[in-house]
Amino acid sequence: MTRPVTHIRRLLGWGRLLARHGALRLLEEHQATPVHVRRLCRIARFGARQPQVPDYAVAFQKIGPAAIKLGQTLATRPDLVGAEAAHNLLSLQDKLPPVPFELVRREIEASFERPLEALYTSFDPVPVGTASIAQVHRAITLDGRRVAVKVLRPGVREKLFRDIETYEWAAAHLEALGGEAARLRPRMVIDNFKRWTVRELDLRREAASASELAEMMHAFAGYRVPAIDWDRTNGRVMTLDWIDGIKISEVAALDAAGHNREELAGRLVIAFLTQAISGGFFHADMHQGNLFIEADGTITAIDFGIMGRIDRRARQWLAEILYGLTTGNYRRVAEIHFEAQYVPSFHSVDEFATALRAVGEPMRGRPVSELSVGQMLDGLFAVTRDFDMQTQPHLLLLQKTMVMVEGIATQLHPAINMWEVASPYVRSWIRDELGPEAAIAERLRDDAATLVRLPALIRRIEDRFPAKGGAPEAPPLPPVALLWAGQRRLPGWLNTLLSAAAGGMIVAAGFARGWWG
Repeated sequence: MTRPVTHIRRLLGWGRLLARHGALRLLEEHQATPVHVRRLCRIARFGARQPQVPDYAVAFQKIGPAAIKLGQTLATRPDLVGAEAAHNLLSLQDKLPPVPFELVRREIEASFERPLEALYTSFDPVPVGTASIAQVHRAITLDGRRVAVKVLRPGVREKLFRDIETYEWAAAHLEALGGEAARLRPRMVIDNFKRWTVRELDLRREAASASELAEMMHAFAGYRVPAIDWDRTNGRVMTLDWIDGIKISEVAALDAAGHNREELAGRLVIAFLTQAISGGFFHADMHQGNLFIEADGTITAIDFGIMGRIDRRARQWLAEILYGLTTGNYRRVAEIHFEAQYVPSFHSVDEFATALRAVGEPMRGRPVSELSVGQMLDGLFAVTRDFDMQTQPHLLLLQKTMVMVEGIATQLHPAINMWEVASPYVRSWIRDELGPEAAIAERLRDDAATLVRLPALIRRIEDRFPAKGGAPEAPPLPPVALLWAGQRRLPGWLNTLLSAAAGGMIVAAGFARGWWG
């Protein structure tokens, strides 16, 4: 187990790097920061020159792979780090110097126990993308297909888990201070981060996520997920179809190719809502480097290491919340928060509805260029803080992805109004999933499933309570106190006798073995 002094040394070293980029100022100036944390920040930044404008993304990049992933996680928490820091962290690109090709070759050959030439006829030694956990190379398979090969960096697992252990230690101590730190659940933030990172370290899981998303979105026109080459995929290597397209961030290239950016922006928003609300399984790393536009206008996604999942009940709440905000039905939005037990019941529904109105009214009917989803979420976080609403882990990735999608859609079409684009889809989904016909159909499904389970339930009851018959049941016997059941049940004189006998036997055995001289 790592010693506390090691954790403190690591934290001070990281704090020094953060200080050089002004990233500790946020902690020092925040009124909710505990005194002990402020003191640690002062020690870390002592003598460091801090820039006027903090650059959180660069600071996290310099610390290393685990910090990059943590920064991407904190980008989902404007309530924890503030809107400005969250927006800066969204730009965090996990680009690192590439691993030498010989190490990549060794990693592939060791994982498949075959030479590289037995898997690919051509393999480009220069990577097309380098990240904190893996890097990607272009290759051609034995049957002539062009593919992308993602390979884990050697030793990355050990380094990540070492740093995460320190994050867990720091989060536990921070949460133990109570107050606002406890309400924001830093330990849960790190736990979510750890789970996401563990998934990314197993490329089979990423491949399975890509396959599941492709299956779910197969009927959505204009959105594609590359096919997985399972014969050349394992825990450390993933092979998938090569994508020829323009990065969605390259607006000039999209215009030159004749793509309709307004249509692309709308389709991207609906694709995200289809995944999150209809399927409950969505690509949660939709930054600009992971989306391409093919020649026919198809939006193609890559990098499925971070995926979000929402259960059906939470999706219903989410749809009603979004629809209520777009239509101004703040009373219903407030009721959903109480039904979901997001807000403690001792608060007033009417007061909460009024607070939501203060957030929702300024954004209705206005384009994203004037008022963003990020600003709306920041307002909602302020409201939920006033009403003692604890962080909901299953919504963290969703919030982050909504902000990412908004940013990309705005870049494609600055005048887009995400709420107007989303409203028809959400209204249709609510009608289909929550309307009278849907309620009847769901009740019939549940009742039919209950009827199917009845025979098995009856058999289990019969096994537990078999029918009487055969030999007559034996009469109950009176309890008898056993001699070895405990001295408390023995008379005092018998206790003395047994103790003396046991002591005598121990002494005699001692003399026989020469213990007593």
